[in-house]
Amino acid sequence: MSNKSQVRVRFAPSPTGDLHVGNIRTALFDWAYARHTGGKLIFRIEDTDKERVTDQYIQAAIDTLKWLGLNWDEGPEVGGEYGPYLQSQRLDIYKTWTEKFLNQGDAYHCYCSSAELEERRQHQMKNHQAPGYDGKCRDLTTQQVADYKSAGREPVVRMRMPKGETVFVDAIRGEVKFEHEYVPDFVLARADGSPLYTLAVAVDDILMKVTHVLRGEDLLSSTPRQIRVYQAMQVAPADYPIFAHLPFVMGQDNAKLSKRNGEVSIAWYREQGFLPEAICNYLALLGWSPGDDKENITMAELVELFTVERVNSSPAKFDIKKLEAINGDKIRALKLDEFLDRSLPFLLSAKIISGSADEIKVLKSALPIIQERIVNLAEIPQMLNFLFVKDFTVSPEELPKILDDASQQVLKVALAKVESLTDWDHQSIEAVLRKALIDELGLKPRIAFSSLRIAVTGSHISPPLFESLELLGKERSITRIKAVISK
Repeated sequence: MSNKSQVRVRFAPSPTGDLHVGNIRTALFDWAYARHTGGKLIFRIEDTDKERVTDQYIQAAIDTLKWLGLNWDEGPEVGGEYGPYLQSQRLDIYKTWTEKFLNQGDAYHCYCSSAELEERRQHQMKNHQAPGYDGKCRDLTTQQVADYKSAGREPVVRMRMPKGETVFVDAIRGEVKFEHEYVPDFVLARADGSPLYTLAVAVDDILMKVTHVLRGEDLLSSTPRQIRVYQAMQVAPADYPIFAHLPFVMGQDNAKLSKRNGEVSIAWYREQGFLPEAICNYLALLGWSPGDDKENITMAELVELFTVERVNSSPAKFDIKKLEAINGDKIRALKLDEFLDRSLPFLLSAKIISGSADEIKVLKSALPIIQERIVNLAEIPQMLNFLFVKDFTVSPEELPKILDDASQQVLKVALAKVESLTDWDHQSIEAVLRKALIDELGLKPRIAFSSLRIAVTGSHISPPLFESLELLGKERSITRIKAVISK
């Protein structure tokens, strides 16, 4: 894809909330391409809409990229020679270019009111015409301008679209053509002088020497407008960025991914205990493939293998079940100390532990027995709560399941057997209970052990039973079984 001396890509969100799946997929591809080519990743914030893009959301975007490991070479907290990297700090730059475009005749002042524009739009639609600006203010006389000004009208600035067409080669979609009759004159700056997206993004990409623009397919239609700005800036076509429009991410209902069909912010996935490397691994597969049906990849492998040529133009479907499967694989691949470090914030936040040395010792023994059973870290507090809770009780929802005669009989037999044990390890516990409950009573394992599991852990969902009993200790295990029998 690259025919530039050094690749310079940019991730330029307008964070009006937490970053979502689509944002991060774009950031990931930008990052991977920059790292694969030895290029630079620019992180730029589009924050000219100060009512919606708050400092809080900007900081959240920075924190999210850091957590995911998507480091940038220029941008907030890093700096760089082409800054500033917040558009709100570049307003004078946009104003200068707007004035230049006006002086060159590439742009003009438009005095049409919103009501007039809407009225003409309705007329166009009624007459089956393509809706868009009709050029009313393109060639105003001096007197018409004076009349508008005397009426107190404040103009926007519009770019003139010439007759003809815009043709460019998209690195994913091939040649793309836009007829200008469907690309009407567009607004560059509002009446208060503030820039619109099409002006700011095009000016910034040129001034920051961006060589490749990887972004979502939804922005494909804005490309001829940006190219028109490049032309007005008198940039040679060879110096235009190369565009690569990434495929849509769809929900399971085949509609574009949105809050309605399951998309939530990356912050939500973080809170639910998804690992950053699992999120990146899964999002990399949405529209791109490393080949050979390979799905479990590391960040290093992504950097090595990523090329834009392998990005598919067809929509990708988001499947949280597949993300969970990849997350489970990544959890199982963690070494114990790393698994401990990842788990601690969830246990501390849930107030399951305080972080004492004794608790950490128990935790290091307990984590290996749940590592194969969980798909996200948020499951850990519920899984291990029984080991640390001070005043243990079986929940009211679970208790009725073990108060019937059959369950009570199982618990009494189990109690007698474990009380007689001298070696308290999971192998000895399993041997004596299997002999008594399965071989002698003839029970199926699920029936034999479910009531005992609830009695000692408080839930029918828990780590492996015999290992749980070993970790809990003989005294506490017996106390809990007796408490349920006494009820």
